[in-house]
Amino acid sequence: MSEKLRHSLLYLRDMGQTVWPFILLATALLALAYWWLDPNPPKRVVLATGPAQSAYDEFGKRYAKILAARGIEVVLLPSEGSSANLALLQSGKADLGFVQGGSIGGESIGNKKSDTNQSNETNDDIASLGSLFVEPVWLFYREDTAKKTNANATFTTLADLKSLRVNVGTAGSGVPNLVDKLLDINRIDPASIKKSQLEQTPATMAFLAGELDAIVFASAPESLMVQMLLQTPGVKLMSFAQSEAYSRRLPFLSPAVLPRGVVDIAKDIPALDVRLVASTTALLTRTETHPALVQLFSQTSQTIHSGAGWFNRARDFPNATHSEFDLSKEAERNLKSGAPLLQHYLPFWMANLIERMWLALGIIVAILLPLSRIIPPMYKFRIRSRIFKWYGQLQQIEEQITQNPQAKASLRTELDDLDARVGTISVPLSYADELYALRNNINLVRMKLI
Repeated sequence: MSEKLRHSLLYLRDMGQTVWPFILLATALLALAYWWLDPNPPKRVVLATGPAQSAYDEFGKRYAKILAARGIEVVLLPSEGSSANLALLQSGKADLGFVQGGSIGGESIGNKKSDTNQSNETNDDIASLGSLFVEPVWLFYREDTAKKTNANATFTTLADLKSLRVNVGTAGSGVPNLVDKLLDINRIDPASIKKSQLEQTPATMAFLAGELDAIVFASAPESLMVQMLLQTPGVKLMSFAQSEAYSRRLPFLSPAVLPRGVVDIAKDIPALDVRLVASTTALLTRTETHPALVQLFSQTSQTIHSGAGWFNRARDFPNATHSEFDLSKEAERNLKSGAPLLQHYLPFWMANLIERMWLALGIIVAILLPLSRIIPPMYKFRIRSRIFKWYGQLQQIEEQITQNPQAKASLRTELDDLDARVGTISVPLSYADELYALRNNINLVRMKLI
């Protein structure tokens, strides 16, 4: 080994022994920051969807497919619908869920009033990732039933449903509550309608078999049931001529128009514009859900819901309008600015780690930077102490020469032993002068023994 290499290795050894306490402190601070910030999200998340073949179910499958590519397992939790999803979120059985406007039972959007047993504290544990799509109220009725009630074979108001067999969906779907509100503002006694609360698929089968006269549900047009019923002969969709008035009386509703021919232009389905009332569905999450997961779902929502639809133009959704819950900070940032810059160039986990840790890293650097100034003095002291510790023994030998001249032989042996041990000391070249000064001083004392 060359002398230059030996001295370089010696320097690295000494420097490492000097700075290891600072490395240990930095590592401890990083570990504490990582534990506190928890930057990496869990790999599993539960998304409350809805009945099989519903729009919620279809959208849930899209989210699961996209997030699987990011290494996140999305467990789809089927439910009766919107109200059930809200209950699952409040109970902690789901991390995220699709919830329709008006599901909290309030009469207005802004004040979060509830006619249920839900507390404000419970609702405060829920945040919104934004409105995703509109869910019109679809009231399908049988044409042969309408022929029995009027010559036009057309239902124009909810009053036409009196004494008819109408399925309003399960309690968990939120539709029964909505239907009751619609009947109430029309001053129609709910008891005047033969209501049933079958699930969507059995209800549709019963409707097509003639066991039901009408069926009501709220769903996005992506629902397979909606697509099928719109194109089924003998089935008609009721137009809400007073849709604008409904939206003024129930603020969570908005007017919507199903344009003529939008379902099938070739077959001209529908043959006329159909006026509907619609609620807006949002993706809700628990406030304790990991922020990185919220960010991922918010970004995914822009991929899935930003396209043009029957009731919206491209990029109308997601948005922060018609929200009954506070918008989460991650979703708000994503809606305003899109994905962070680093995510365009780095894998999500790495970009997320840097994004969430950069502030902590800045604080750690601010703590360690002043402390690092003592490293050079400590290194200097460490090297010089290797040399200076022998000066005490050398001083004792020199004092004994004066006090006990007859012991020169033993003192010469002791001095030779000291000189031999000093000869084994290795120091960086920058401190060699200190070592040579010690050896010169040893020689000066040796001269006194002659």
